[in-house]
Amino acid sequence: MALKRGLLGVNRIRGGGGGGGGGGSRSAFILLVFFCVFAPLVFFVGRGVYIDSSNDYSNDSLEQDLDWRERLAMQSLRSLFSKEASVLDVITASTADLGPFSLDSFKKNNLSASYREAVVDTSVRNSQNQTTSSAMNAKRDITSKGGSHQKVETPAKFYRRQLREKRREMRANELVQRNDDTILKLENAAIERSKSVDSAVLGKYSIWRRENENDNSDSNIRLMRDQVIMARVYSGIAKLKNKTELLQELQARIKDSQRVLAEATTDADLPRRSLKKQSTFLAQLAAKTIPNPIHCLSMRLTIDYYLLSPEKRKFPRRENRENPNLYHYALFSDNVLAASVVVNSTIMNAKDPSKHVFHLVTDKLNFAAMNMWFLLNPPGKATIHVENVDEFKWLNSSYCPVLRQLESAAMKEYYFKADHPSSGSSNLKYRNPKYLSMLNHLRFYLPEVYPKLNKILFLDDDIIVQKDLTPLWEVNLNGKVNGAVETCGESFHRFDKYLNFSNPHIARNFNPNACGWAYGMNMFDLKEWKKRDITGIYHKWQNMNENRTLWKLGTLPPGLITFYGLTHPLDKSWHVLGLGYNPSIAKKDIQNAAVVHYNGNMKPWLELAMSKYRPYWTKYIKFDHPYLRRCNLHE
Repeated sequence: MALKRGLLGVNRIRGGGGGGGGGGSRSAFILLVFFCVFAPLVFFVGRGVYIDSSNDYSNDSLEQDLDWRERLAMQSLRSLFSKEASVLDVITASTADLGPFSLDSFKKNNLSASYREAVVDTSVRNSQNQTTSSAMNAKRDITSKGGSHQKVETPAKFYRRQLREKRREMRANELVQRNDDTILKLENAAIERSKSVDSAVLGKYSIWRRENENDNSDSNIRLMRDQVIMARVYSGIAKLKNKTELLQELQARIKDSQRVLAEATTDADLPRRSLKKQSTFLAQLAAKTIPNPIHCLSMRLTIDYYLLSPEKRKFPRRENRENPNLYHYALFSDNVLAASVVVNSTIMNAKDPSKHVFHLVTDKLNFAAMNMWFLLNPPGKATIHVENVDEFKWLNSSYCPVLRQLESAAMKEYYFKADHPSSGSSNLKYRNPKYLSMLNHLRFYLPEVYPKLNKILFLDDDIIVQKDLTPLWEVNLNGKVNGAVETCGESFHRFDKYLNFSNPHIARNFNPNACGWAYGMNMFDLKEWKKRDITGIYHKWQNMNENRTLWKLGTLPPGLITFYGLTHPLDKSWHVLGLGYNPSIAKKDIQNAAVVHYNGNMKPWLELAMSKYRPYWTKYIKFDHPYLRRCNLHE
């Protein structure tokens, strides 16, 4: 209304005219501008200053209220969980300025005394510099110029910021120190581990397993499982190296071991040792038996031999049997096929077969078959002489100690009673039926069997000849009786392997480290034999071993004793051994050998034979022979 009155007044003045009305209109306009512009400006500026100061006050009061409530809650929790008070302190300190709790913050507050001291020294030095710089920054913030408002940092905020910076520095130092500690711990752990391995007892299988040092109830189970693992590793290597025979043998052993371990959890669950020994004995027995096809061959030859007239049973060139100027061989065997391979391989590689004489001795069961085979298959111009060991009347129990021992009740019990108490300590390798035959011991009576000969080459029936052997008769034995290839390249082929050196008779007369040698191809000087009474030496020691206290059964141990100091070593290329048990013989060694020997259980005429070695033997057999076809003998 006032404004309307003013405007009406102005109109009146303008309508009425007059000069005094101009001054009044200017002053009214100035007042109008003042109220419209400057009055609101003054109001809002004053209101902003008031809000800023009130916000500072409200923020401080709010923070104080929150801190009070936090402390009250933590005190309540601490009263409820007294044992976890230290952890709660860590959580409080960590959440106060660093946000949510972390494992790093917990580890930081639980450091060792030495580490805390080092960290505190470092942090104090750093904090001094940071305090100075922070104070200067705070001064600059407080006294900063410009604008109509200056933001003030309270002492509490300044202290908290300084504390945060100090903790960041401590955390960085902690990370560096933790890395060094970790490396040190790893090194110490490696050193301790190496000490534990070095202190393991040698001679144990899997020395990296400390529990194998204890002979507890489950040690055999763990040992067998470790061996199965190692066998799998070696089978993989054998497969990569194309060792098929070794691979097959390992796989068979793994299968047998897994069958035993399938239901066994302790050593008590394993089969009894007596059963294991019986199975081992039966395996040895099976390896020495004659296969059915060879038995069939012997039976057919025997029948046909007795159908011959007496005139047709005689061999030609009978005059060569006792001629000392010829090359004489001694072969004692009850296996017709094996004997034929020995004779055929020798003749095929001889330069002059007419100068070679073969003296074969067999038992009465195979005498007819042996004669019939060589009557049907004469070895060229070579001389054949077959004898029956049962017709040697001088070879009786009154003269031969081993015959007397074999006929004793104790020996029969040892051979034919599998659960004999002594079987636990005896090597079942020597409890073999072949040692019941005098064919195996006849080698100690060569001068009695061939009294008119000067030298003779003894051959086993599980060998083949690949070169001319006549140079052996020219080898100078230097007054020794036996020429043989030594086998002491390995420590287990020395005298202490075969003889009982706990016996005083053995310990006084022999060197346990003396080198052993091999039967199978031996050149014997029969003149020197008679001069030194080798057979008498054999009888002496055989009588002393009636209770098997000097050596176990067999012919090699008494041979080592009888020819001790009387054996001349031959070059190893004359005789290569191991084709009956060793799958890793070098092919070059086999090809360069004059004689290769299938000693061991895997004879070439058995299904147990290793296929990689069998062709050396089968190439001297004519499998299209009518007798072989009838008995189903094939490669």
